[in-house]
Amino acid sequence: MKAVVFERPGQITLTSLADPTPGSSDVILKVEASGICGTDLHLLNGDISSAHYPVVPGHEFCGEVVAVGRDVQNVRVADFVAVDPNLPDGTCHFCRMGRTNLCENYSALGVTLNGASAELVRVPSHVAFTIPRELPRRWGTLVEPLSCAVHGFDQIGVRLADRYLIYGAGTMGLMLAQLARHAGSGGVDMVDKNPARFDLAKRLAADRIAASAEEFDRPGGWEVVIDATGAAPAIEDGLGRVKRGGTFLVFGVASAEARVKFSPFDVYRDEIRIIGSMAVLNSFERALALVVRGVIDCEAMISHWFPLEDYQSAIDTFKSGGGLKIQVGPSAPSVHATQEAADLSAIAR
Repeated sequence: MKAVVFERPGQITLTSLADPTPGSSDVILKVEASGICGTDLHLLNGDISSAHYPVVPGHEFCGEVVAVGRDVQNVRVADFVAVDPNLPDGTCHFCRMGRTNLCENYSALGVTLNGASAELVRVPSHVAFTIPRELPRRWGTLVEPLSCAVHGFDQIGVRLADRYLIYGAGTMGLMLAQLARHAGSGGVDMVDKNPARFDLAKRLAADRIAASAEEFDRPGGWEVVIDATGAAPAIEDGLGRVKRGGTFLVFGVASAEARVKFSPFDVYRDEIRIIGSMAVLNSFERALALVVRGVIDCEAMISHWFPLEDYQSAIDTFKSGGGLKIQVGPSAPSVHATQEAADLSAIAR
């Protein structure tokens, strides 16, 4: 099969690998598409200590089941599935505590094991979730990033009518904003330095969007402030805009070396909760349900598609900030959909 391989940090090749075969509890997928995200950049840059090279990247993906192991019962050949790439060991302290996203022996498809930037990929059957046939197939790549956003909302502890301030109007910021609207927010304000994103943000979820939170007249602050950028200046600014008794969610992935200044006295006096959100925890199936219901405008989230041969172009486009969710795949994505899928897309808009 044809596959993109990170041979070592900084080196991308397109090569031919042996077709995978299923173990007794595995399935083989014919890949439809795989999304590019910041984790892929960290992997390419050598920033993930647990990564194994060479490795096929691609952890946000979907595909059609073309082979199953003898013990597989939850999916069948010809099913179309989205995949939760996270594979906790199930035995470490955090797994035993139910915190599998903090597994001490973390493993993931597309990071420590071969992922889906290829024609075929092998996955354990228990992480494959069937997608209704009426949905456009390429939407399946969005379930994994949305499941991260759903876990972020689990961390917040949603209250009706809270007002949100979200830094970053990229894919994740827009997903978080749409979830906030769906969850009964009292309003959603967004900050992004790229004015080209303003119109879409307003159409999808934002009541207001600006290049700086200084442009908003809200001296008392916001009940929930979320950073979806990973940029230290945004985090530092946002920490100063949380309303008394409010919550600050560190959602964006900052570099390991990043540092911010904040007032611990203010955190103490105002009882501000500062909380992180790491990956996925019991949220993948719920994210799929939200996609099916049309809570997220999936078509608006997908901006580019590249063939595997142009993987470097996909990475370059992602790094430039020139799009939202960028997909790669072995062949042009399926664009046909039933009328029901078209109706769902219209509802999402």
